[in-house]
Amino acid sequence: MIILIAAAAENNALGKNNELVWHLPDDFKRFKQLTSGHHIIMGRKTFESFPKPLPNRTHIVISRQEDYQPEGCTVVNSMESAIEICPKTEAVFIIGGGEIYNISLPFADKIELTRVHDTFEADAFFPEINIGEWDLVSEEFHPKDEKHQFDFSYQTYIRK
Repeated sequence: MIILIAAAAENNALGKNNELVWHLPDDFKRFKQLTSGHHIIMGRKTFESFPKPLPNRTHIVISRQEDYQPEGCTVVNSMESAIEICPKTEAVFIIGGGEIYNISLPFADKIELTRVHDTFEADAFFPEINIGEWDLVSEEFHPKDEKHQFDFSYQTYIRK
């Protein structure tokens, strides 16, 4: 199963200058819980936004740079190549960024989206979810609190 996992604002903003524009600790915990032990596919810029590779995950980085070879990662030059090297019997998570989400959407079976209930200025965006192709199968609202500056909802979509 190929799963897109993202946090996106109401205007589909993902981030700006290769950084998130919000801080939601519970979303980070959920991301870690869902992706640990799995293959994660990302673009080079997303990988470079991490201080170091994420523990307990197999990193596959899509890059057009032929000599790009960060330690602890497998580098490929296309989404098809990234999917091809992943186990067919396990969940594989696409973790960004915007361009990677766009090219991976046709391959996806499921979307795990944290919808941040605000709009933000951004330079990377999540693709529009076509409700003709996707069913919202669960939604869990979380109000803002002392650790979370914004209301957000966990949304799970399954391809129709």
